[in-house]
Amino acid sequence: MGRQRPARPGDPKAQPDLAGSGPVAGTYDIDTGTCEVEADPFNPNGWILKVNGVPSSHIDLSDPLRLDFEYMRWIAALVESQRRAGGPLRALHLGGGACSLARYFAASAPEARQVVVELDGRLAGLVRDWFDLPRAPLVRIRVGEAREVTESLTAGSRDLIIRDVFAGSKTPRPLTTLEFTQQAKRVLSENGLYLVNCGDSPDLGGARREAATIGEAFTYTAVIADPAMLKGRRYGNVIIAGSETPLDQDPGLARVLLGGGVPAHVWDDARVRKFSNGAQVLHDE
Repeated sequence: MGRQRPARPGDPKAQPDLAGSGPVAGTYDIDTGTCEVEADPFNPNGWILKVNGVPSSHIDLSDPLRLDFEYMRWIAALVESQRRAGGPLRALHLGGGACSLARYFAASAPEARQVVVELDGRLAGLVRDWFDLPRAPLVRIRVGEAREVTESLTAGSRDLIIRDVFAGSKTPRPLTTLEFTQQAKRVLSENGLYLVNCGDSPDLGGARREAATIGEAFTYTAVIADPAMLKGRRYGNVIIAGSETPLDQDPGLARVLLGGGVPAHVWDDARVRKFSNGAQVLHDE
């Protein structure tokens, strides 16, 4: 590793030199605040990225197929269950972090072409330097606001859109509305898949409204989460999917989800619509 000196918040001179020397534990100034890089105490090749104090990503530098965050494993499992036949994968990641899922798909689907949209340009530069990301056209980082970038894209130009954008513990409202979801659907190919990571409290009010909104835009929906979350026992992640192609048709998906460190359940479209029944669809203000 190099001898990059961690920045102290408010000290613009104490910034790491982008020399491709790998991560160095510490706190660094970025455009939207600070990020922290911590060594994984259980994995000599692992690193944890926090953005403004909130855990954002985990990277194993020696193994891009290792996903330590359970919700990322659930996303990967659903994507792979939907594309058993192979073929091209044109992916758009809204929300960058350490680009864990982009690294994963670059390794599991070498033909994939991916764009990661990251609002924070400084963070994007640090991540590309630290974490040995595949270069364009395999993985391209585009600095910009997620909705503006999505609305600028050509119709039918992506097979997969993953929305994983947070400001603190919440996704900005403009990225949750029906109007935005319809833009995402426009950008997707005929059999494309839209996936969102919804962070919610035990009352699951946000997840119900997001499920209702995605169900309004797409013919088929699915939900993946662990049982405790689905029963409203804790704060956590709910993955909500939308597509014009039936979801949850692969019997192996349930087995994969149950086999993880945090077993998860998948709900089909009928169960999702029952869950979201009566919830208000989100609209632009």
